Amino acid sequence: MPLEDRKVSISRLNMTVTYPCEFMLIASMNPCQCGYHGSKEKKCSCKPEQIKKYRNRISGPLLDRIDIHIEVNHIKYNELEQKGKTETSREIKKRVNQARKIQLERYQEYHVFSNAELTSKLIDQFCKLDVKSKQILEMAFDRLGLSARAYHKILKVARTIADLEACEKIQEKHLAEAIQYRSLDRKYWYND
Repeated sequence: MPLEDRKVSISRLNMTVTYPCEFMLIASMNPCQCGYHGSKEKKCSCKPEQIKKYRNRISGPLLDRIDIHIEVNHIKYNELEQKGKTETSREIKKRVNQARKIQLERYQEYHVFSNAELTSKLIDQFCKLDVKSKQILEMAFDRLGLSARAYHKILKVARTIADLEACEKIQEKHLAEAIQYRSLDRKYWYND
């Protein structure tokens, strides 16, 4: 409930107290107990029933309430040593601060401070898609078996990706990236 309602209720014998609650949930877990299920580098030593039992510790409804799911693969030492052009922390911070400023200005009359706080009505107003993007989202929705909650989360994440690029409208590439962040729960939890 705190994830959705942004409040925590504590009930005791004679009373119930409700407090406001704003937080960001960041979590991580291995795909199985040994940590190698799906790895290209090392063979998983877990039995299918162990993997299923391990995954069932996280419910589908809880996963559905997490905005972004990212699978991180093992990395080899020589990949760490490769020097490519990467964005510095300072550059990332600048883009994030600019995106936050865009959101604060956009929502100032709605008493909303970020895309994560958008209601369904505000999503309809500020996360409009062109025809091609709607087709992409419909295809992903059907193929991945997404819920209404995941649909709204994809739109909010796509709006944030667009804001990070200082784009007024959500483009196909923003939507495609947001959809990628929703496929993990379907890959490991629903397609056994």
